[in-house]
Amino acid sequence: MRKDIHPPYGPVVFRDRAAGHAFLTRSTMTSGKTVVWEDGETYPVVDVEISNVSHPFYTGTARVLDTAGRVERFERRYGKRGGA
Repeated sequence: MRKDIHPPYGPVVFRDRAAGHAFLTRSTMTSGKTVVWEDGETYPVVDVEISNVSHPFYTGTARVLDTAGRVERFERRYGKRGGA
């Protein structure tokens, strides 16, 4: 790899404000805010709006849309495609 073209890669805490959940990982993201982690070290913290703890897909609260009913309703209203 070429030197001096890549951003620094280090430990960062991502904090989900909606769920009150935080996790420590490595990233190139930086922040001016810091937090003292469970190990006693201070790390930059990045606040996120949604994570796997609060996302509807991962929590099982996602809703499935009835697309088949929409297609049938459209075909009844405007007719089926194809016939000349």
